[in-house]
Amino acid sequence: MNPDDLQKLVQWRMPFGKYEGRLLADLPGHYLHWFAREGFPDGELGRLMALMREIDHNGLSPLLEPLRHR
Repeated sequence: MNPDDLQKLVQWRMPFGKYEGRLLADLPGHYLHWFAREGFPDGELGRLMALMREIDHNGLSPLLEPLRHR
């Protein structure tokens, strides 16, 4: 994992779907789990969503809080 990816999670917004416009770091766990079952989008967006799913699944979302205030 690239440390810059964590910063991207609190900067990038979901470009489509039910949660369009929401930060990747703020996507609900059930939504990320659905993508894990059905398939993440191709490219960097999918890679970051998969990372966020792992962070959420392991209860590590609070670790992103300091990055939100940079």
